[in-house]
Amino acid sequence: MHNEIYLDNSATTPVAPEVVQIMEPYWTVQFGNPSSPHLRGVAAQKVVSSCRAQLASILRVHPSELYFTGSGTEANNLALQGVARAPYFQRNPGHIITTPIEHPSVLNVIKHLEKLGWETSYLSVDRYGRIDAAEFPRLLRDNTKIVSIMLVNNELGSIAPVGEIGAMIQRENQGRQHRIVFHVDAVQALGHLPVKIPELKAHLCTFSGHKIFGPKGVGLLYANKQVQLRPIIFGGNQEGGLRSGTENVPGIVGFTKAAQLVTENLDSNVKQLSELRQVLLAGINTIPDAFVNSPEDGAPHILSASFLGVRGEVLVHFLEQRRIFVSMGAACSSRKKDVSHVLKSIGLQHHEILSTIRLSLAPQITLAQIEYVVYSLKEAVEEIRNIYI
Repeated sequence: MHNEIYLDNSATTPVAPEVVQIMEPYWTVQFGNPSSPHLRGVAAQKVVSSCRAQLASILRVHPSELYFTGSGTEANNLALQGVARAPYFQRNPGHIITTPIEHPSVLNVIKHLEKLGWETSYLSVDRYGRIDAAEFPRLLRDNTKIVSIMLVNNELGSIAPVGEIGAMIQRENQGRQHRIVFHVDAVQALGHLPVKIPELKAHLCTFSGHKIFGPKGVGLLYANKQVQLRPIIFGGNQEGGLRSGTENVPGIVGFTKAAQLVTENLDSNVKQLSELRQVLLAGINTIPDAFVNSPEDGAPHILSASFLGVRGEVLVHFLEQRRIFVSMGAACSSRKKDVSHVLKSIGLQHHEILSTIRLSLAPQITLAQIEYVVYSLKEAVEEIRNIYI
């Protein structure tokens, strides 16, 4: 009766047909290396420059401040390690402020920097993964040099007051010899919230193609002109000497088209996602011993819910039999045996974490499909509880 219902869009999205179509010629016809001096190479270089200009216009920044990477993870690494490798910071490691619910590609870089002498403070998060900007000034130190805060959390959908914290950093920097560098991971925000970098007041901002119905294997870093970044990959002189490696031209073309589509359709997509989320939320609230971990005012596409007495892993497979695909949490950590650091940070008990699933929506999903998901969830939860209790 129902086709596959894919509700794991925070892990990855299917590539939009328009994106597939626009990428097609760049594998077989316009396949030149942008570094080659001949006609094919020059044509490829022009395409990359054109994409950079289009993305700069969407994000309201200068094209020279955008760097293409191989993933959102690489963009986060380049942002944080790139700052930390500046000669001054290598001699004088400083203090970092972040949150305990960042993506592993931020938290694990920070753990690495701690081994090099950096110190870290974590903003506290409430039961729904929200931070309070008022706590931020209390964590500031004279040697605070990096602040890294994700705009939309990938497991809970909580939205951080990034613009507010950015404004505090701006004021703080007026009296500092060495300015604090503010990094924002906006991977889950693009296409779900309006993202204009000047409003975020971020010096560094990261994005990923495959979260917005674009291809895998392409990410983007915005780096303000004032930030001194050092490369973390060495080789040729691509991307202004900051990111070596032949540019992924089809990926860059696809990413740009996907970014245009989600930006142009933002209002209608958010309206559709919000309606679907409300129906899903209402449905989950009718299931006994179930609770939602995502804030009411969170991003419109993410819902985390726990079903007591039900293993998330088992529920995922029960739903899969009905051709409904959800995840247990973040895709990056679901194969590891560790429990989610995000769910731990918001105070969930071990058994509650194990009973949690994440449903992440896309605008193509219909109301009828979500009603079927709610019905299937109720049945699956009841069935599992009858088996295991």
